[in-house]
Amino acid sequence: MIDHTHNPAALSWVASANEEGSEFPLQNLPYGLFRRAGSNENARVGIAIGDQILDTKIAAAAGKWSSAVSVLLQPLADGDLNAFMAQPAAQRRLLRHALFEALSAGSPQEAALRAALLPQAQAQMAVPCRIGDYTDFYTGIHHATTVGKLFRPDNPLLPNYKWVPIGYHGRSSSIGVSGGTVRRPLGQLKSPDAEVPGFSACKRLDYELELGAFVAAGNALGEPIPMAQADEHLFGLTLLNDWSARDVQAWEYQPLGPFLAKNFGSTISPWIVSMEALEPFRIAFEHPASDPQPLPYLDSAKNRAEGGYDIELEVWLQTESMRAKGEPATRLMRSNFRHAYWTLAQMLTHHASNGCNLQPGDLLGTGTLSGPDAAEGGSLLELSMGGKQDLRLPNGETRKFLQDGDTVILRGYAQREGARRIGFGDCSATIVAAPALS
Repeated sequence: MIDHTHNPAALSWVASANEEGSEFPLQNLPYGLFRRAGSNENARVGIAIGDQILDTKIAAAAGKWSSAVSVLLQPLADGDLNAFMAQPAAQRRLLRHALFEALSAGSPQEAALRAALLPQAQAQMAVPCRIGDYTDFYTGIHHATTVGKLFRPDNPLLPNYKWVPIGYHGRSSSIGVSGGTVRRPLGQLKSPDAEVPGFSACKRLDYELELGAFVAAGNALGEPIPMAQADEHLFGLTLLNDWSARDVQAWEYQPLGPFLAKNFGSTISPWIVSMEALEPFRIAFEHPASDPQPLPYLDSAKNRAEGGYDIELEVWLQTESMRAKGEPATRLMRSNFRHAYWTLAQMLTHHASNGCNLQPGDLLGTGTLSGPDAAEGGSLLELSMGGKQDLRLPNGETRKFLQDGDTVILRGYAQREGARRIGFGDCSATIVAAPALS
């Protein structure tokens, strides 16, 4: 699926898109939902290009488009990304090609579309689509093993892990967009030496470094999605921080798994990077020869050849003290999506394998994406070894878990020789104090 829209030499008439290290070059063109900051106008879908946003409402009216492209632009202009997500993959590629050509250097559309640009700094971003359902998987085997050792030293990785993509049903209503706040939750806690639990503010608040995959066209109830069709049902990726109350989690997670420790808040980055933009970063995927191999319904030649993605992921932290002193955020870790134990196609296929009907805009979280080294842990639970050791920051502060006022920033990008770097934009949120106990 590599085509002219991936040509690394292609430049845009939007100058900032051509700058070295730009998150949003011409080869990216991710989708987001926005309105002009301070306005009451209806939100519409925008396309990130350099440090600008192409307003599809203005572009649809001002540009010169084929009738087929005009039809595809209309739901975006109306702010209904879900309706566009539901289009067949060929139609989604048609619009990508049209936008690429319209924003390319020398395009005859330049004069008409300049008025459709808005600086990103002047936009108020929103959750990019209606997220009907949210499922969080557990595909980070290094995270699963490390956390398993903390909770179950004698049996860290349960036997089903290497056979089935494990997941749980999350809560879509508490998903927010980057730049907001997350309130420290109240919860039922029980320390190991206590006879009975208590109810108080979470003391072990944590982040989780994840990617989120948005579903494109769905499937009818009772009709599975085979591996051969899985890619057609994936729309794009975003960064996802699945905030976790570790002390609440430790007390409540058995026997039915995550509940209040997870559903109080999740944060996503505002831009959805399309699967088409990520085509150059596909990589081979396989389980170690000594591990169980995927069952036939989760296996395909294409998935083995290019089911993985080479996406670098980072977590940054800026404490309240750092912010007050004008000190920048510090990077806590770096890992890569290549370390995931299951692919996006396997996640989606397994989810629908029992006939579960996925819908456009549904969100699939990957689970925490840690690397094989201890310094590549995708959560403070791992970096602090369950709170047993301090993580020392450059300004002398220490952390085992998050404190009020801390801002956590997830960053991600895909890059390789012979391709333009594709970024996701920041996924950030700041912790605020728990509500008062009544």
